[in-house]
Order: sequence, then structure tokens, then C-alpha cells
Amino acid sequence: MSLFSRPQSSTHMFGRVSGKRLLGYSLLGLALSATSALAAYPEKPISLIVPFPAGSGTDAVGRIFAESISKQLGQPVIVENKPGANATIAANYVAKAKPDGYTLFVTTNTSHSAAPWLMKNVAYDPVKDFTPIARGGNLPFLLVTNPNKPYKTLAELIAFAKANPGKVTYASGNSTGIVAGATLGVAAGLDLLHVPYKGTPQALTDLIGEQVDFMFTDFTSGMPFVTSNRLRAMAVSTAKRSTLVPDLPSMEEAGVEHFDINSWNGYFGPAGMSPEIVKTLNTAINNVVNDPDTKARLAKLGFDAFSGSPEDFSKFVQEQYVLWGKLIKDANITPQ
Repeated sequence: MSLFSRPQSSTHMFGRVSGKRLLGYSLLGLALSATSALAAYPEKPISLIVPFPAGSGTDAVGRIFAESISKQLGQPVIVENKPGANATIAANYVAKAKPDGYTLFVTTNTSHSAAPWLMKNVAYDPVKDFTPIARGGNLPFLLVTNPNKPYKTLAELIAFAKANPGKVTYASGNSTGIVAGATLGVAAGLDLLHVPYKGTPQALTDLIGEQVDFMFTDFTSGMPFVTSNRLRAMAVSTAKRSTLVPDLPSMEEAGVEHFDINSWNGYFGPAGMSPEIVKTLNTAINNVVNDPDTKARLAKLGFDAFSGSPEDFSKFVQEQYVLWGKLIKDANITPQ
């Protein structure tokens, strides 16, 4: 019996070693397969979700980025508009998507800085539920009114609103418009009536039709109406003048102190995206803003394009969340 016991033991040990080797080979194969999949990204079209309607500033800018990223990565980047509810509909959609790099989000301070303070119930966490990829730049805002109105300057608008308390209306198509209008009301001691819209294009249509009195709009959406004399621009929403419209006064120059509101733009994916895919997308976005022709094309839309690392963007998003919380509280805006 002893003659058979040793070979049995030896065979048992050999089987165990072989099993370990097989497991190692399997794990190595999985790792190589995962690496190969990452190296091949993207293998199919990418969806770029826009939280505002077609024709909005974010939509126009996002389509230029999508076109360039598509050429760089060799796959279509398809823009999908999912507007409404202060950009939270689109944000919820992206937050719940697979973090595989095929669902991306181009958004602004509306969804990530302001909406969590403007709304009582937001179903996502603007920091924990997203992967920051890259910043895209800034969208300056203009204070515009209808040329048929009796006021031509901000000072005249303020005087008119004080003489007609509760009767002057301001439209908004996003959170920047909401907060800027409310901030003007508080800073100048005005009793204004807010008229919210699902998007900027609809708000501008009613402003041109004299259904509302004034609004803060992004440069991209509003400037074509200003140049065609269908709207009058009175100021930019920042503390200093914009190089895009150097002849237009800042809000401070126009008489409202400490008024400095800007809209940022950036790219996210769902939480949990692979660092390799984030790096690929971040590189593509930085290539967009560093291309002189594309940058000039974006500037014509009134978009100040620049980017940076995912880490810088992540820190910026967290800082902006705190800043916009203060802006909204100072403007006495009650969450809805």
C-alpha cells in the first residue's frame, strides 16, 4: 500500500500547483483583456448629454467640442438634449449611466453649483455621483432688454423698477439667470417678478415679444439678437468688462457694486470611470481649447475656452458649490 501512497500524494500536489497556475493564467488573461479594452476605447459612438435645449449657449459650444473630440477619437460623439428642471433631469440621467466612457455630460454651474441650493430635492450628489473630466471654459452673461422699453441703461432700468414696484419682470432660462436677476433685485433694492423658462431660447423669444422686461442671458444665445437690434445689451454680469464686448460696461461700472456672476462650463462622466478613459477624454478636450482655429470659432460664440487637469476641475467644482450656495442665500432665494 505504501508504494501507491507516495505517487497519490505526489499527484495531488501536482494538481494543486497546476490549479494555481491556471488561476494565475486566468487572472493574467482578464487583466490583459481589460487593458486591451481600455486601449481600444472608444469602440462605439459616445453620447454627450446637454442639459439645455438646442440653440442654447451650452448646446452650441458642446457641438463644437463634440465635433473635434469625434475627429480625435475616431468615433461619433452624438449630442443629446435633455432639458428641464434646472439641468437636473440630464444630471440624474448621467449619474445613473454606466461609467464606461460612452455617456458624457457637458454642463454648467446650473446642475453642479446652483441646482442643489435652488431645489429642495435633488436626486444626485454633484460631487460624489460624477467623474470630473475637464473644464471647458466660461460663458459670459449679458443683461439685455427690449429696445422698445423706456430704459436704455442699467441706471434707468433700476429707476423704472423702483417707480413700478412688483411690475417689472425678468426672465431666466437657467440658474445663472435666476441668481443674477435675484442678486440685482437685492443689490439695488428692487421688487422684481421672476418668470422662469425651461431654456434660454424660449425666454429670449418672449423678451423680444415684450412678454417680459429683461433677463441675463449667455453671450452665445443673446448676442446675435443684440447685433440685429432686436435686443439691447446694458451690461455684462461680471465685475470687469469682457474682452468680447469691450464697449459694454460691467455691472459695477453701471452702478451695482460687488456684482460678479459668471457661468462655467465643464465635462463629466458618471462616478467610477476608469482613470485611463478619463485621461483619454481630458487630453481630447485640452486639444480642443489649444487649437487656435477651434478656439477662435468658440470665441465668436462668446465662449472663453480653456481647460486643465481632472484634479484641478474637481477642486474647482467643489469650490463653486460653496460659492453659489452663498450667492443664492445672499440673494434671498427660497429653495423650491
